[in-house]
Amino acid sequence: MYELVILTFLMRGPMHGYLIASILNDMIGPYAKVSHGRLYPLLAKLEASGLIAEDGEATGESPPDRRQRRFRITESGRDRFRQLMLDTTSNPGDYRALFWIKAPFLGYLTPTERLRVLDHYIHYCRAHLFHLTSERDQLAREALDKAYMRPDELDATLAVIDHYRRGWQVELDDALALRAREVEGADAGGTSEATLR
Repeated sequence: MYELVILTFLMRGPMHGYLIASILNDMIGPYAKVSHGRLYPLLAKLEASGLIAEDGEATGESPPDRRQRRFRITESGRDRFRQLMLDTTSNPGDYRALFWIKAPFLGYLTPTERLRVLDHYIHYCRAHLFHLTSERDQLAREALDKAYMRPDELDATLAVIDHYRRGWQVELDDALALRAREVEGADAGGTSEATLR
């Protein structure tokens, strides 16, 4: 996930490691934080892999006790960014969070690729809703009949399932709204293929 986040930041232009850490922590906080001890080795790994490179001179924008490096994305990094944006299978458990990291950067993909990513996520949301609805209905039918759950336990369990269903419905509604804007922009001739260069 962090590889994608770093590459998405650098698609916009060169950034200092300190600024990457600050924005990343704003995104994942307030309780989860990425430490400099975790971020800087990842930056070094991306640099060693040729996905990012140091960009120009160090500046005084960082804390005065250390030299701050500014990074830029390379052509290989742009290819990797595109690969990660189009990947819909590698992280199924984190896919919900990954999709919303990708969403603001869909403009770097072609219109066809954007629709493919959006349609996949819409299907993903619908699959969760279908599963939760089916399981809820089956539980509601069988729990009391088979007497393996008291009525108060059943009500509490159904409330939890309903909570998750509402969350997935919001996800689906938001994804459908993104897709509608994409189609509307394409129909109006306002959607152009963003360049990766």
